[in-house]
Amino acid sequence: MACLALLLLAAAGVCWFIWERNGAYGFNVLWRRGGTYWVNVEPDDPRLSPGMRVALTVPAPKATSGPMSWQEREKGFEVAELPVMVDGREVDSILLARIDPAQYRFVVRNAPAGDKGIDEWERAVPQARLIVNGSFFGLKGLPDTPFISEGTVMGPSRYNARAGAFVADEHGAGVTDLRDGNWQQALAGATNAMVSYPLLIGDDGQTHVKTDSRWLANRSFIAQDRQGRIVIGTTKDAFFSLARLAVFLKESPLDLKVALNLDGGPLACQSVRFPGYERKLYALWESQMVDDQVKLLRWPMSDATWAMAIVLTVEPKND
Repeated sequence: MACLALLLLAAAGVCWFIWERNGAYGFNVLWRRGGTYWVNVEPDDPRLSPGMRVALTVPAPKATSGPMSWQEREKGFEVAELPVMVDGREVDSILLARIDPAQYRFVVRNAPAGDKGIDEWERAVPQARLIVNGSFFGLKGLPDTPFISEGTVMGPSRYNARAGAFVADEHGAGVTDLRDGNWQQALAGATNAMVSYPLLIGDDGQTHVKTDSRWLANRSFIAQDRQGRIVIGTTKDAFFSLARLAVFLKESPLDLKVALNLDGGPLACQSVRFPGYERKLYALWESQMVDDQVKLLRWPMSDATWAMAIVLTVEPKND
């Protein structure tokens, strides 16, 4: 009985610690995928994705765009897949959507309990034509950056923003360069908005990721092209570091005016749904190189999908 009491006391202590540190989000992470850990691997380890193994070769390979074509699925909403080519072969691809903000509304959503992955978000927002992960969140699943969801202001009230923001209201949507740091003015009057980082391409037409690294992951971004359309992209593999993604997008045929990185890794999922057409990506990949050692992100329940605490949904304005 004494041993049982000690075990119960220890279990209660662990539960208290998880609740204080991570809230409901922490319990759902354990329930959903069993937690998260890093393993050391070699650059050519088969546990890495094919794109990662190419990206980790020395010198770092140069990627170029392959052929692509846009297909309109509904008025004002087009989809495409942009191949990422190295030495004539495809090493990754970017799932793209190009959206007319006059035809669609953009909603930033938060599920801090950590109980919604891409499948659960599809059921929660059945009218959404597109669902993609959003900006960054903290240990309890709440926004880590200034954030507005359907008029509700969330996130920190004091924040040193030097990257960019996605801002939407009833009149339209756009990506704003925040290198001047005035995020309060940029978000004023917005119905839905989120600050994120880093800025991949600024208003000056230049890339703004100053330091390259070998941090590789599934990547998502939101951008605005020179015709004012919103372009959303998610990589299928994890070939790109942020610096290389910025250069690739600048040189791509997408004609982007400004581009902003969103959160990445295994939560960088994407869903597109129209009558007669569906596209869904379950992200899987993230690795870092620390002191010349490659570390791969893993979780015990390997078939589990990750929760997405923050998402952006794109919905027809007439729904």
